[in-house]
Amino acid sequence: MDHLRAQFQLDPEIVFLNHGSFGATPRPVFAAYQEWQRRLERQPVRFFQHELLPLLHDARSALAAYLNADPLDLVFVHNATVGVNTVARSLHLQPGDEILTTNHEYGACSNAWELVCRQTGARYVRQPIDLPVTTPEAIVAQLWAGVTSRTRVIYLSHITSPTALTLPVAAICARARAAGILTVVDGAHAPGQIDLNLAALDADVYTGNLHKWLCAPKGAGFLWVRREVQPRIEPLVVSWGYGPERSMFEDSDFVSALQWQGTGDYSAYLAVPDAIRFQAEHDWPAVRARCHDLLRRTLDRIAALTGLPPVYPHDAGFYHQMAFAPIPPQPDLPAFKQRLYDAHRIEIPGIAWQGRQAVRISVQGYNTEADLDVLVDALARELG
Repeated sequence: MDHLRAQFQLDPEIVFLNHGSFGATPRPVFAAYQEWQRRLERQPVRFFQHELLPLLHDARSALAAYLNADPLDLVFVHNATVGVNTVARSLHLQPGDEILTTNHEYGACSNAWELVCRQTGARYVRQPIDLPVTTPEAIVAQLWAGVTSRTRVIYLSHITSPTALTLPVAAICARARAAGILTVVDGAHAPGQIDLNLAALDADVYTGNLHKWLCAPKGAGFLWVRREVQPRIEPLVVSWGYGPERSMFEDSDFVSALQWQGTGDYSAYLAVPDAIRFQAEHDWPAVRARCHDLLRRTLDRIAALTGLPPVYPHDAGFYHQMAFAPIPPQPDLPAFKQRLYDAHRIEIPGIAWQGRQAVRISVQGYNTEADLDVLVDALARELG
């Protein structure tokens, strides 16, 4: 992976094992992003009034092909949190309605659902999914134990943020469809880390980040909504793309209403095809496989060091390039994380989840075996 390290602008003095938080953009993709910004500034009126919408259509089409989706069914949003907020605030829930989720969800998105529940009288129900996990079937059964006659929405992450667990969302979506329950999937960590086929997944709503594992610039995400559900989705910001007098917009009502939300910098969206192309040119399936193998071996090394076994079986599809590595309880986890950074120059998050503590390791194409050696050695020193 040494040849990829030079493609990224990361500080060479830092062992960067936290791609999962904000991603990192390769130099060629960042250069394309900056060129879109320069093109905007050279003639802003022409760019916004004549060039932008066809350019967004082309970028959405490239993303749709990557996701195996129809470009009329997806729009760019700044990130998955915006996508979740858009959907949660559109559903017009009623008192007593239930949104079923897991205890592995991302706090910002849970906040959005909690706000909507306070406003409507609905309930946000966190169903426990135990660690260690065993089989996809067991996860589906655990989640489904929380379904009641009041369940209107199942909301869950494709790959969870705190525990890096890949949930069996296709099986859950199929069962929910049969039961008439709407499914909303938060794919913040999925695009670029796993193959993503939205047609096969068959969710009702899927939102994802492109600035993380796909390595697009910051502020690039998407919201995909099944065609028959689209009339229920309302934009967070109403602008010229909304309503009957939208003659300048040639796409669907869904795309038009959500895509144009006033003057902004759309450059991150327009650089998404460059991110897709960068990964294709560098044989990203092989990169992902190498990252997973390096992560798998590192999990075993940390387990041997701590005596705490991994929380998912290897090579069973439960983790890919990011993993939850348990550590013994620390009296001050933020201070422990800071010691890893100050003393060992390692950027990695410390995770506290359901009474457990862990480091969440991200392995991206720019990481090397030497990076993981530094981590294991640092843990050995700091854990005593």
